[in-house]
Amino acid sequence: MTEPYTIKQKQKPNRLINEKSPYLLQHAYNPVNWNPWGEEAFTLAKVEDKPIFLSIGYSTCHWCHVMEKESFENEEVAAILNRYFIAIKVDREERPDVDSIYMSVCQALTGSGGWPLTIFMTSDKKPFYAGTYFPRESMHGMPGIKDVLISIAEQWNENKENIIESSKKIVEHIKNIDGFVKPGEIGEDEIHNAYSSFESIFDEKYGGFGRSPKFPAPHNLQFLLRYWKNYDEPKALEIVETTLEAMHAGGIFDHIGFGFSRYSTDQKWLVPHFEKMLYDNALLAQVYIEAFEATGKKFYKEVAEKIFTYILRDMTSTEGAFYCAEDADSEGIEGKYYLLTLEEVALVLGEESYKIYCKQYDITRKGNFEGQNIPNLIGKQSSAHIDEETNHNLEKMREKLFEYREKRIHPYKDDKLLTSWNGLMIAALAYGGRVFKNTSYINAAEKAINFILSKMINDKGRLMARYREGDVANLGYLDDYAFTVHALIELYEATFNVVYLAKAIELNENMIKLFKDKNKGGLFLYGIDGEELISRPKDIYDGAMPSGNSVATLNMLRLARLTANSKLEDQAAEQFKTFASKVKTIESAHAYFMMALLYSTVPGKDIIISGDANASGTKDMIKEINSTYMPFATVVLNNGDKKLISINSELNEHKQLLGKTTAYICENYNCKEPINDLKNFSEIIKS
Repeated sequence: MTEPYTIKQKQKPNRLINEKSPYLLQHAYNPVNWNPWGEEAFTLAKVEDKPIFLSIGYSTCHWCHVMEKESFENEEVAAILNRYFIAIKVDREERPDVDSIYMSVCQALTGSGGWPLTIFMTSDKKPFYAGTYFPRESMHGMPGIKDVLISIAEQWNENKENIIESSKKIVEHIKNIDGFVKPGEIGEDEIHNAYSSFESIFDEKYGGFGRSPKFPAPHNLQFLLRYWKNYDEPKALEIVETTLEAMHAGGIFDHIGFGFSRYSTDQKWLVPHFEKMLYDNALLAQVYIEAFEATGKKFYKEVAEKIFTYILRDMTSTEGAFYCAEDADSEGIEGKYYLLTLEEVALVLGEESYKIYCKQYDITRKGNFEGQNIPNLIGKQSSAHIDEETNHNLEKMREKLFEYREKRIHPYKDDKLLTSWNGLMIAALAYGGRVFKNTSYINAAEKAINFILSKMINDKGRLMARYREGDVANLGYLDDYAFTVHALIELYEATFNVVYLAKAIELNENMIKLFKDKNKGGLFLYGIDGEELISRPKDIYDGAMPSGNSVATLNMLRLARLTANSKLEDQAAEQFKTFASKVKTIESAHAYFMMALLYSTVPGKDIIISGDANASGTKDMIKEINSTYMPFATVVLNNGDKKLISINSELNEHKQLLGKTTAYICENYNCKEPINDLKNFSEIIKS
């Protein structure tokens, strides 16, 4: 594995050398006297009466690399920073609480945000100036970091009282943003508004929403699939299918090694920002599986399987958990690992074959990106429309190109293990294993969840956030709990192992105790036992990932129905009231929350299968369930397990009849006659 940092000079390491975060280690040999986030740095700032320069990023962030190379490796910049400031580095993936708060500051002060995130603040963590990337020297109207540092150092020296006063006002403003949650009502009107918003910005030609840059945002598509299913709206399905096909055709999908890149810089998904993130691939796998289940089209299954091939081959630790990300850059150049010339392809594939591959994947002498080529299928037939022999030959060519590419210097892999992102991938694998009848996916999901439950829970029963090289750090955040509960629910429905359901209930209860705002409702980002920061945010925005609050709300509803616990339904109803006014401002920015709202609104089927798990009748019914798209259903296997009955006492009333596997189906407070007949069962669940 590539080293996370390079010693460019005979330089003494700074304090980051003792950290485990790959991002912090990348900066361990900068001439800047970096400190990790912690009391030692804040005390130093107070004692030396210096402002704090806080820089937040992550290991696979391209512009973080640029700013490091231009500024943090520069002796002149380092000298200014070291003389006038206490410099702190934070890995946003390890400390989402710190990142969330100071990103809100940046957005409030500048109107935008991004990474690297640059914050100037006092020794008591109060911010007074913010920005993102700064070049070393001022240019094109953009202030350079040297000028900014000198200006702020002068102001600190001359107007410190004004700066401190200003920082207090900023903190009050941020607290008001986080604290102000006006309760309200939310219902079907908002669901329709979200759909209308997506329809209005849908790109008919290339799929996705808006022009560029384009982000996958799979939960938007998951919402649209559910909207189509419930309201029988063909346009919603068309939006999903067009987008899923276009994303796979574009260069955002790695046609040689598989997996999706972070986002597309252009409208037609050709040129990606080449970093690959675990969470994107988990969420994309989920929606491609759903599309397969909804339409029966094999193409979507193949794409999901390719994502899993990439994850299990390249992103899985020896312990069975999943790494965070792969960098966009290799050898200091973005995308270098992935690009091909026509000459290279001809050399690897030979005269007989290379023209076929080049024609299919848009490989030309001129190139489609900076004189080189990003393999893509834009405007071409996908594998679904090509004859079997040609497909077989193209696959052989892909394997040769993959072997060729493997010999290159790989992009850096961030090999830390995050509980939250692992939760998303475990959920996707469990769901894929169930729908595709693939036990290897379920086994991989089980191995990963066993790692989380054995290594990522401390001796007080507290879920933790990060693992690397045997080191466990940071009390788990809301996302860690919500995404892990989501994974456990999916594993229960894939295996019907009651241990997973019991653990989901336990973690969900702990989550409510640790994160709930007892006064105003909603769940805080960090726990009651976490480090006290300048504010305690409650996030509901479903951005690159769904918010912890959105996922937790859907979890509550699913668990309520799996366990016949109406108190959890009440908790979910409270979530809807708490966030209603915020969500109503732009419903489409809260697509996962809208999925939870749909789940609570739609009269979904509650299915109890009573019978031995190994009986052919039981297996046949479960097979029917797994091949039917039922996003609003819950399924419980009542095999007489006493632990399961202690969780859901209603199962006592649902037993096998006539010694045969029996199905009980309830919907909209109406229960049907018990069913022994497979044909009858199939007709009812598909209705």
